[in-house]
Amino acid sequence: MQLYTFRNEMAKDVPGTLEKIHQMGIKYLEGGGVYGMAPEAFKDLLSKNNLTVVSVGADFNELDSNIQKAVDNAKLFNAKFVVCFWIPHNGDEFGINEINKASEVFNKAGRYLKSHGLTFCYHPHGYEFRPYGNGTLFDELMRKTDRASVYYEMDVFWVKQGGADPIEVLKKYPGRFPLFHLKDRKIGTVSNQNGRADDETNVVLGQGDVNIAEIRKVSVRLNDVKYYFIEDESPSAMQQVPRSISYWYKGK
Repeated sequence: MQLYTFRNEMAKDVPGTLEKIHQMGIKYLEGGGVYGMAPEAFKDLLSKNNLTVVSVGADFNELDSNIQKAVDNAKLFNAKFVVCFWIPHNGDEFGINEINKASEVFNKAGRYLKSHGLTFCYHPHGYEFRPYGNGTLFDELMRKTDRASVYYEMDVFWVKQGGADPIEVLKKYPGRFPLFHLKDRKIGTVSNQNGRADDETNVVLGQGDVNIAEIRKVSVRLNDVKYYFIEDESPSAMQQVPRSISYWYKGK
């Protein structure tokens, strides 16, 4: 579970929300914050609910200027992965200059994190799939990042939203996606490459147009993914997530 799914609930009731996550059968989390609590108190709640944070977020500028902070936060949770969720850019302007900067930051951060026993990943948000050369800006980012120390987290919703096919991207870059965000998109949603979408376009897995069933088959066959995190940004996430879990495991 990506804890952002229950951001509203966590803001109001951390113990109760973690208990509900446990009751859903979730064991592994992506997060990185302590929600205003003392770190040890928050970690005690995680332990009480048999929850383990395996992936933490890190800000792009932090990775660029204070990478040790990301290491320390990951070590606080004994996490295995550090993920950057956004490349800074001005409004909707995003191009090769941002890709060049990102590749520089990611390569440096990836090597440093690897030296501390951590794996670095970048999570695209759709704007990376704009055309460039004979492919896309994402292809260029892949080409310029070190496959030995820079990996990626595929959010299948955002890949689809950016106009790409998650299955084709997965096949094109085997071994580069150890983390996944499972998220389906309401049928009829118009794609864009600006990294934005209405929260209400997040639907129960299997009810949208992302082709979750085929993604499951392909990703399992490639055997590259270490953790699948359900992320649902919908206001109805608390009701939708149990149904998504059922679909993923039982095909219902």
